[in-house]
Amino acid sequence: MEVDISSIPSIEWHYISKSGSGYYFTDEGVYRISNHWGRAANCRWRLISSSNSKINNSQIRTGFAKWTDFYPNNETENFFYVEVNFDTSEVNFQHKNNPKYDEKAVLRNASETAKVIRQIKEILESDAWAKHLDVEDLEVLRKEIIWKLITTNTSLQTIKKDLY
Repeated sequence: MEVDISSIPSIEWHYISKSGSGYYFTDEGVYRISNHWGRAANCRWRLISSSNSKINNSQIRTGFAKWTDFYPNNETENFFYVEVNFDTSEVNFQHKNNPKYDEKAVLRNASETAKVIRQIKEILESDAWAKHLDVEDLEVLRKEIIWKLITTNTSLQTIKKDLY
């Protein structure tokens, strides 16, 4: 969660990474100051903005994460699932240990998750994939395809093929 740097009494950062991110460790968790969020070394940091504004990686921001907010992570195990907010057209990955995980979404490894996210963004942001389809309601079809991508291991190619 993003925090106001001024709410933290004078910090001497315990660790400064090669990329310039600062870390301050407490018994409850860790503060991080950085201008880049997302993948950092073998961690995936998701900063939740206190102002609900989109995180811009050119701005320096400070976040705090409790130790209990950290989940196991590696590239090969099926730790991740994809979620979509259709109202905002945002696509994110979540960890299977997230308390909101309802076990409907397929768990994938990091690279498979990234691939599905790219495909979902294509479906959300473009209509080119539907140019050969005779569809009454493209939004309904869009949601159906995305739901299949999230909840099955069916490839996008197979899902599209079944539409023709």
